[in-house]
Amino acid sequence: MNGLFSTLFGAGPKGYQQISQQEAKKRIDAGGALVLDVREPDEYNSGHIPGAALLPLGTISEASAASVIGGKDAEVLVYCRSGSRSKQAAAMLARLGYTNIFEFGGIMTWPYEVTAE
Repeated sequence: MNGLFSTLFGAGPKGYQQISQQEAKKRIDAGGALVLDVREPDEYNSGHIPGAALLPLGTISEASAASVIGGKDAEVLVYCRSGSRSKQAAAMLARLGYTNIFEFGGIMTWPYEVTAE
């Protein structure tokens, strides 16, 4: 049953999917996905993926997630510095009822554009 659920709904047992950075870039370029940076503000300000929204891991709650993400079915691509906090954040968002969460690791290995603006 669990395998069928994962196939039908696209979520693994953790409630989110882990994807490659290449897949994340394709989704970003296609438009419609929210890129979510879960690092601290000073880390975000020193360089982030263009257009990424900031929601530090320690601030994730029902209210903060709703204000940044919006609908529970929004496509959300989550990253951090190295991939540890993004996994925690993706699992937290899944527990909060978000159904379209994709975790793609850390900005340290992101081979595409980064901005400090």
